[in-house]
Amino acid sequence: MRQSPNLGSTSPIRQSAQGVWAQTAAAYDRAVATGSRARLRSTVDLLRSLATTGGEGLRVAQQQRLATIAAAEELGDVGLTAKVIGAYDVPAIWSRSDDPENAAAVVAAAERALASLPSGPVASIRARLLATIALETRGSSDQRAAAAAREAEQIARSVDDPGLLAFALNGAFMQSFSRAGLAGRRAAIASELITLSSRHDLVTYEVLGHLIAMQSCCAIGDLTGADHHAAAVDRLAEGYESPLVAVFTQWFRALRLALTDAPFDDVIVAYRAAASGLENAGMPGLHHGLLALALLSLCLQRAHPPQASDGGDTDWGPYEPWVRPLLLATHHRKDEATEALRRLADPPPDHLQEALWCLTARGAIAVNDRGMMARAHQALLPAEGEIAGAGSGLLTLGPVSNYLHELADALAR
Repeated sequence: MRQSPNLGSTSPIRQSAQGVWAQTAAAYDRAVATGSRARLRSTVDLLRSLATTGGEGLRVAQQQRLATIAAAEELGDVGLTAKVIGAYDVPAIWSRSDDPENAAAVVAAAERALASLPSGPVASIRARLLATIALETRGSSDQRAAAAAREAEQIARSVDDPGLLAFALNGAFMQSFSRAGLAGRRAAIASELITLSSRHDLVTYEVLGHLIAMQSCCAIGDLTGADHHAAAVDRLAEGYESPLVAVFTQWFRALRLALTDAPFDDVIVAYRAAASGLENAGMPGLHHGLLALALLSLCLQRAHPPQASDGGDTDWGPYEPWVRPLLLATHHRKDEATEALRRLADPPPDHLQEALWCLTARGAIAVNDRGMMARAHQALLPAEGEIAGAGSGLLTLGPVSNYLHELADALAR
């Protein structure tokens, strides 16, 4: 991310800020006892800020968040615990968790706090716990999480707290992947987030709104709209010094090349550069397997042979089960491909479910698995007007309608 010239290492402003920070931190350490309630509340504020720096800062924030919750629970103060859990309202854009075990532990703590709150608690505390559950249960078909998102949004709309509503809308966004073809729903969430956040100076949520809008525009092939939102994101992030944002806009610009028939080799270079920028961003849920999937998607979109023989020499990460049948079939190992399809579960409800269904469809067609073809057709039909995978803002396999036609033709034979 570009940095303002007056924020360089030799800047008097930077040196002054460092001195103020050091003095303030030292005074705080002297005045506020370790393990106190005030210390725990301020720790959450610090972790929220640390998370937006990406890389090691994000990893530390995620790890220490759970330790802070545990410390609050040890004090036996349910109200404090609820506030510690709900105060970590860091905007989240990607629908696959970086640390599923950590997320599950946070959800369990939030559920304990909800169960232990006295009757008639402050509505905003309950809403924050519910929004936390919705956010941390991303990429899941858990109906509890979907219900938590709805209740959090309902409560947030009933109280005068813009920050709470933005948090609840983030939870609603994370629960907006229950089936394929919901880019329109996410576009509506994005529009409200942008309006709400710009009106109330909620910069991180304004960034989130533009990122969601960028993804939603990509899903329907509106590159002019996506360009507008990507540029807005970069402007906001530069002023806010948020390096994580550039990860998503760089991937978008690689996707844009793929969508506009740029030379194959140019797109490969752009994707590899985007992946390099993601390596130390502290987001394994986004990073793991993404480059391999993007390159495979590009090969299929451009009718190039897949670049891996059977999935064994490429790290497909969590996407391997949906990639493997197609690669096996492509290399004339149809019995193995058929068996892999037989064991295959539906793709998780996240940003890439349409893309994974399209890969599944191609594999099923290749081995004439009519049952899987029918499943894929039914799953993809609601996304008929969208571009497979592009709603991620990262990669694409082309129009979903193409795959529906291929499936319909194969089923009719």
